[in-house]
Amino acid sequence: MASIKSTTTCFVTALFISLTISSVVAASGEEFKVGDAVGWRQPSVNETDLYQHWALKKKFHVGDSLRFEYKNDSVVVVDKWEFYHCNRTHPTSGAKDGSTTVNLNRAGPFYFVSGDPEHCKNGQRLAIEVLPLYPISQSPPQPISLAPAPSPLSSSALISSVPLTFISVPLLVAVIVFV
Repeated sequence: MASIKSTTTCFVTALFISLTISSVVAASGEEFKVGDAVGWRQPSVNETDLYQHWALKKKFHVGDSLRFEYKNDSVVVVDKWEFYHCNRTHPTSGAKDGSTTVNLNRAGPFYFVSGDPEHCKNGQRLAIEVLPLYPISQSPPQPISLAPAPSPLSSSALISSVPLTFISVPLLVAVIVFV
């Protein structure tokens, strides 16, 4: 019986540590400076795909943020239609203070354009896809063993041979609450 309690305590402790680390990672996402060394600017004639190429080299997750640095311009958050038509008549938000940070607080697409329609038409616009904090795995999770293998005569042999991936979250919550 003591072995089952010890295994449960180890598991609950590992789960608590894992959840704590996850929440710290989520709260402290990566900040991306948009564009090149100059920042958020109208691309030259030869680099109209500047922001598209920049975004393709990155992976954005919920909790990350984008930092736009610019002079004599603005950044406007728009919907997909407004992005493709360089239209900013119904923006979600916008700023023109020269340094704007946008928190990526949800998974899905985000669209940004310059507040100057000509800049947008010349390529100063950015579309990104924000991924969930925990991507869905294509392969099944591997069982994890937290305790050493029991001897053949051990009373905990049945418990430790069950892979942890089969224990449900509600059961874990109940164990945490009642331990």
